This record gives sequence, structure tokens and C-alpha cells, in this order.
Amino acid sequence: MPVDIGIDLGTASVLVYVKGKGVVLKEPSVVAFDRDSNTIKAIGEEARMMLGRTPGNIIAVRPLRQGVISDYTVTEKMIKYFVQKSLGKKTFKKPRISVCVPSGVTEVEKKAVEESAYAAGAREVLLIEEPVAAAIGAGIDISKPCGNMIVDIGGGTSDIAVISLGGTVVNTSLKLAGDDFDEAIVRYMKKMHNLLIGERTAEDIKIRVGRVYPQTEDEIIEVRGRDLMTGLPKTVEVRASETEEALREAASQIVEAVIGILERTPPELSADILERGIVLTGGGSMLRGLEALIEEKTGIHTMTAEDPMKAVAIGTGQFVEFMGGRKTT
Repeated sequence: MPVDIGIDLGTASVLVYVKGKGVVLKEPSVVAFDRDSNTIKAIGEEARMMLGRTPGNIIAVRPLRQGVISDYTVTEKMIKYFVQKSLGKKTFKKPRISVCVPSGVTEVEKKAVEESAYAAGAREVLLIEEPVAAAIGAGIDISKPCGNMIVDIGGGTSDIAVISLGGTVVNTSLKLAGDDFDEAIVRYMKKMHNLLIGERTAEDIKIRVGRVYPQTEDEIIEVRGRDLMTGLPKTVEVRASETEEALREAASQIVEAVIGILERTPPELSADILERGIVLTGGGSMLRGLEALIEEKTGIHTMTAEDPMKAVAIGTGQFVEFMGGRKTT
């Protein structure tokens, strides 16, 4: 029996959906590479643990940058590894793989994704735009002639689109998302606390206390890093309200992009969006206060999908059924 697989090839994580089983794998899109022997040491979670902690000859890299392939060979090996891990070694028939891509990718970038999937053992490759996959995964019936607005905030890109009749009417892809939130926290800690922290620590701060809208509670966490003045390890206390300040600029850029898409939306579809609301998906949408911020600035009810992290992967996997097997790019 042929196997259908949906891959959410994200900058931060790779999720694999297998038809009939659901999302079977979620691992960081990180590869640990030995420069001396030109071999791959680890892929996924094991490689993520090495980020910022490797000796000179081993580098932990993200082969995808801002939603597109930056290292073709490593990406190909990573896809192959995740497909085999998801299906097990006993599969005899080549799978049909649908892969989601950001809405702003070029034809060259699409071709690179296709070739990587074929090299990983696919018999057929289907490409799907991220907002369409996110909408399907969030449980929206996109085949109807009514407007749905999706804001998918991933690790490397934020895709904002108005979808109707199975396709995008207006859309934009921002090269600003979860990774930029992490970088903003790193810069803030350097500037305000003279503390140098790594990507993983910044992500941990974002997940634990990060927010973009005022809240009554102001949690405090301890953050460890290197003191820029003395060069010695140091611990500082960081308040949740400080992350609000750190993330303000990045969050406002996403809100501006949402408003920009609303301004370009045909009036009939605008009326639908006002009635149905804006749906947020992707890991970045889980940032506290983002719903409230978008709702305040647009005046439109905003909600987060039930399982925002998996929405794109689920939608990518279900896309083949939705299209009835029709090939698209």
C-alpha cells in the first residue's frame, strides 16, 4: 500500500505526518557536522543539544534558514533520516511526500525542496504553501468561497494570507519569526544586563516568560550567562515585563504585516474575516499576548489553532486528500 507523508520543513523544527497515523515525529532541524571527516555526527534533538557546545571540528548547523534551504546536501540527508525514522526500515514502496514551503519562495527554492525530497526517496513530491497547509491543519474548510485569514508564525518566517476556494487571495511572507524573537532577547540581555546568553537560553526565556502584551502577573526567572564586564559566569533575575520591551519591535512588525494584508483584501472577504476572525498557527503564535495584541490593533477577534505547532504538518499531510491527488506547486 502506498504511503503518503506530509513534511513541515521548518527552520526550527521538522514535523512528519504519516497518513493514518498523524504526526509521528517532531525534531529540531539541526545537524551536527564533523568538518574534519566530512561526516554527519547527529541529527535532530541529539544535534540540538550540541548547539553552542561543540569543539572546533564539529559544528551544529541549521540547514534551513528563514524557511528555505541554505545547505542542500545536509538538508537532503536530514529529510532522508526523518523519513526513515518515521516509516521504519521495512518500507518497500517509495512514499508520496508533500512538503510545505513559505508563500514567498522563488522557483529555484521550490526546485531545491523538490530535489531534496526526491533524493530522500520520494516517488512523487507535492509542494504546498504554508498558510494553506496551516488552514487545513487548523480544521478550516478552505474549499468554500469565503475568506479565512491565517497568520502562521514559524521559526524563520511568518506567513500571512487570506484564503478562499482552496487558494491564497492575498499573502505575504515575512523573514521575521521565532528566531528573531530569540535574537531580540539576546540583544536585550546584552544591552540591559551586560549578559551574554546563547540561542537556547534565549528560547527558554521566551517560552517560560516571554510576552508581547501587558499582563497582571510579572513572573521572574533566573538567567545564567557570561558577564560582559568581567568575562565570568553570572546569574541575573529577569522579569516577564522586560521581555515585553525586548519583543516589542518584532511583534509590531508582524502586526503591521497583518494590517497590510487586511488593507489589500477584497471587501467581500474582509466581511468574512470580520465575522470568522483571524487564526494563528505555528510555534511563534504561542507567545503570550500575541492574540490580544493583534485583536487590539485590528479590532478583529483573534484565536490560536488548537494545536498550533502541528497545524502545518497535519495540513501538509491532509493536503493530498484535499487535492484528490492533483499535482500542484
